[in-house]
Amino acid sequence: MSQGQVREQHFETDIVEALTQIGAGHTGTEDIPEDYTSGNPIKGYHLRTSKDFDPEYCLIPKDLIDFIQATQPKEWQDFKKQHGSESEKEFFNQIHKRIERKGTLQLFRKGIRLSGCQFRLAYFRPPTHFNPDLRKKYEANFFTVIRQLYFSPDEDNTQSLDLALFLNGLPIFTAELKNPLNGQTVDDAIQQYKLDRDPKEPIFQFKRCLAHFAVDPNEVFMTTHLKKGKTFFLPFNQGKEGGAGNPTKRPDDPGYATDYLWNKIWSTDSVLNLIQYYIHTVKEPEKDPNTGKEKIKEKLIFPRYHQLQTVRRLIKDTRTKGPGNRYLIQHSAGSGKSNTIAWLAHQLSSLHDDQDEHVFETIIVITDRRILDRQLRNTILQFEQTAGVVHAVGDEDTSAELRKALESKKSIITTTLQKFPVVAEQMKAFKGTTFAVLIDEAHSSQAGESTRQMNQVLSVDSLEEAEKSDQEKGPDTEDKINQIIRQRGQLDNVSYFAFTATPKNKTLELFGTKKADGGYEPFSLYSMRQAIEEGFILDVLENYTTYETYFKLLKKIETDPNYDQKRAMILLRAFTSLHEHAIRKKTEIMVQHFVQYSAHAIKGKAKAMIVTRSRLHAVRFYHAVKKYLKEQGYPYGVLVAFSGTVKDPKTSMESTEERLNGIPDTQTRDAFSGPD
Repeated sequence: MSQGQVREQHFETDIVEALTQIGAGHTGTEDIPEDYTSGNPIKGYHLRTSKDFDPEYCLIPKDLIDFIQATQPKEWQDFKKQHGSESEKEFFNQIHKRIERKGTLQLFRKGIRLSGCQFRLAYFRPPTHFNPDLRKKYEANFFTVIRQLYFSPDEDNTQSLDLALFLNGLPIFTAELKNPLNGQTVDDAIQQYKLDRDPKEPIFQFKRCLAHFAVDPNEVFMTTHLKKGKTFFLPFNQGKEGGAGNPTKRPDDPGYATDYLWNKIWSTDSVLNLIQYYIHTVKEPEKDPNTGKEKIKEKLIFPRYHQLQTVRRLIKDTRTKGPGNRYLIQHSAGSGKSNTIAWLAHQLSSLHDDQDEHVFETIIVITDRRILDRQLRNTILQFEQTAGVVHAVGDEDTSAELRKALESKKSIITTTLQKFPVVAEQMKAFKGTTFAVLIDEAHSSQAGESTRQMNQVLSVDSLEEAEKSDQEKGPDTEDKINQIIRQRGQLDNVSYFAFTATPKNKTLELFGTKKADGGYEPFSLYSMRQAIEEGFILDVLENYTTYETYFKLLKKIETDPNYDQKRAMILLRAFTSLHEHAIRKKTEIMVQHFVQYSAHAIKGKAKAMIVTRSRLHAVRFYHAVKKYLKEQGYPYGVLVAFSGTVKDPKTSMESTEERLNGIPDTQTRDAFSGPD
């Protein structure tokens, strides 16, 4: 038997032992800034048995009462005066009912008011050193681990959980642990949650436990909402060689590939940091696919591994170095970028240095499209714990309103790229104010003047004009951002955090981290390969089939050497790709393929998407598809999505997304997600 197999025989025991040792020389908070924890690490988990757990109230009574009496003795005495010998029973009963309605997270953050007494159920790290009493209470938080927890109040139900973690007597995480030596893997743990765990059981009710983990020595998956077979588990892995999974441990390494979970993520200071800043309940509108009626759906958000580590590393580096730095976060589509930006913005807004001073007085979040701006703004607002922290300045607002927000030192300001020059000017003017600028999608955009210049290539009349237009493409969004920042120079009072999936070399040099060999790399990388392997985006090449287009250049004299092949190809590609015949033939092929092979998939709800090389192509294909569907009598609709206004040089007609679809551009996404 190999050393690895010997380790795996004791998998569950090793996890529990590690948890009880946290605090004894090991905190597990290497990625959390110093003094972002207590200073004196909270002691490790205390080991309890299932007999200490009350399944009716779904908590550990002794832990909860001990915590309340240790941190809030006066409030407890006032409560006891009112309820006498029934005090504990009444307290547990009210806690249980309130969690059923509001969830454990809200009680941890907001506390609970009972019989005129205000109780805190957890204490978070205070942002400054000004209140030593709060620090002592923070260190009084009590963590517990129970192996083989018999969780059901029904005595006939003898099921047990492999592992359950508690904070001050209240359940926070559950885990099913699987060992490949016993013929089971993380997939079996996932199926166990889906098939064998009843969401009606108190411990599995939505918002009571903050997350449920499926774990084996190689991989980790998690969910925040058990819904039987509809339960969706997210990977919670570090990534391996640019893809999914976890790095393989060396043969001489006594640990497991997944030991970061219990050594770091579940460490006591880390858990309190998670509850304080990262885990959120959000509300999202959801349409019933059958009735079309909209209802509000609650979701409990728990960060994926790369999101959590990225924000923690950025906070740690920023707290150490202060303002005046640049960071590039290269996260692929499917990375959950909006949530990452929201977490980072809120934590930067409350970040203090060693002298208990704010590192940044104002956080500015910039996006490059109005719809993206609304989406990101809503995400940031949803994560807001104190009303009035977030101030939005959209395209419809004036530059004077943006200046006013900056002058009044609003904590978090969201705005669009069009306002960025104003932001840059104001930051240079207010040298005594520190700013953090978060730039969403600092990449090539299809908006504004740059697109009009690029589209000139598609409507030229001569080879010379084609070449000239091709060589004189205007700057795109990424170029404009880089140019503005370079012109202003590096400001000591400003730090930039640029988020993009596909940075140009210039962007990498401007925002990236310099390597020993002189090259540059992103501060954080979540690759497209990892996003594909983890199932968050599709590999478009997996089922890729080419349809070849052949064309031939006819010359007056077959042997005439006097033509520039490169210039000719520019014009020919532009001409053929936008030619009415070419678009018509491609439209026929795509629509017929959809009708014959795709339309009846997914219970008749399948859709097809055509991705074009430009906005002008999108408009022309929209009209071609709509016309062809009408000619054939097919019962399908068409939507188009693009930014700004497109003028077709052939017809001189101007088109907008709203005009073509007949609905506001803010509703295009919902319309595409609907049942039509």
